[in-house]
Amino acid sequence: MDPSRRSFLRGRPERGTQAVRPPWSLPEARFTQRCTRCGDCIQRCETGVLQKGDGGFPEIRFAAGGCSFCGECVEACKPGALHITPGAKPWLFKASIGISCLTRQKVVCRTCGEHCERGAIRFRLERGGIATPQVDPASCNGCGMCVADCPSHAITLHSAEKFEEALA
Repeated sequence: MDPSRRSFLRGRPERGTQAVRPPWSLPEARFTQRCTRCGDCIQRCETGVLQKGDGGFPEIRFAAGGCSFCGECVEACKPGALHITPGAKPWLFKASIGISCLTRQKVVCRTCGEHCERGAIRFRLERGGIATPQVDPASCNGCGMCVADCPSHAITLHSAEKFEEALA
């Protein structure tokens, strides 16, 4: 069944988007074929962001924090639904900051920048205003640390294809 239809029928139409799978996941169709829903990857997740999602498949929930890319989930995955290919990125997500950001309401907030270990969020000074956060896409690894900590829930992660649309 189509995930958006399943979400609608369960009374959660906002969940129509595809779940964020663990880092180094196979493409969605192959992932759901291989994953046995055993939960071993979830138990090994050191940050607790990997949780059981729709259909029992593991998915990342950034409300709990960010991903450290420790690789423990991959080591725990016996069926091979998660696989690190040398030189491959864990996933192709980038953060974007939406209009509900507190700085757009002239409130000083630097929470996202303080929690970004890679320094991908910088603050652009506005003449006569509040410094606004800017995401450097080249530095952002999509870990999601900024998502969980944002007090106004203004930060979302987008796949590489949709990242440009989110900036528009």
